[in-house]
Amino acid sequence: MSMYDEETNFAGEFSGFSDKEIRHGFIKKVYAILLSQIAVTMAIMAIFIYVPAAKEYSIANPWLMILAMVLTFVLLIALACCPNVRRSFPTNFILLGLFTILEAFMLGVVSSHYETDAVLMAAGITAVVSLGLTIFAFQTKWDFTMMGGILFVFLIVLLCFGFLCAVIQNRYASLAYASLGALLFSFYLVFDTQMMLGGKHKYSISPEEYIFAALNLYLDIINLFLFILSIVGQARD
Repeated sequence: MSMYDEETNFAGEFSGFSDKEIRHGFIKKVYAILLSQIAVTMAIMAIFIYVPAAKEYSIANPWLMILAMVLTFVLLIALACCPNVRRSFPTNFILLGLFTILEAFMLGVVSSHYETDAVLMAAGITAVVSLGLTIFAFQTKWDFTMMGGILFVFLIVLLCFGFLCAVIQNRYASLAYASLGALLFSFYLVFDTQMMLGGKHKYSISPEEYIFAALNLYLDIINLFLFILSIVGQARD
């Protein structure tokens, strides 16, 4: 079964989501994994925010951040590009757990450079926005699953804009970059949610890909948080 199944309206043709029980079980599994990831991430981030020794140690040892970034990239490739790996239990859960811990470590290091109030405000805004977008994705009749190509093009443009902002070092350009990033990953959150839901949407994720679905949603929320944190931090300067 392929990762993406195209929904059809012809009688007698069914996707992996035709059975409501399978779909509901898949959604519950995905959100159980996602909530576990978020809980672990918040716990590790709290250490860097509220324990001065952890914050000072991470700043004094930048190689830890570099190592975490490299390992995170390797694990992401393994989970995103190797179907056999992410479908093999318990290897898939072990790799996803390691990825979550490393991602949480990097978020903790990044958050330690902001005031605690700014981090908490960004986390609260992210939670509200994510919940609202999830409800919207569940209820809306608009099909965002056909926008994958457009979103990818905007992602490439955003990356190029990010390199430009790094060169020119302009506050307003950085604020515009963060705002566009938050908007893009808001769309990605709706897109990935509808890909998970299936149903009447044109494209959907196979029920076997619960690790892939949880990983996508987790990355959407994490990136949304980082862009919102950047906006809040710059607004408070």
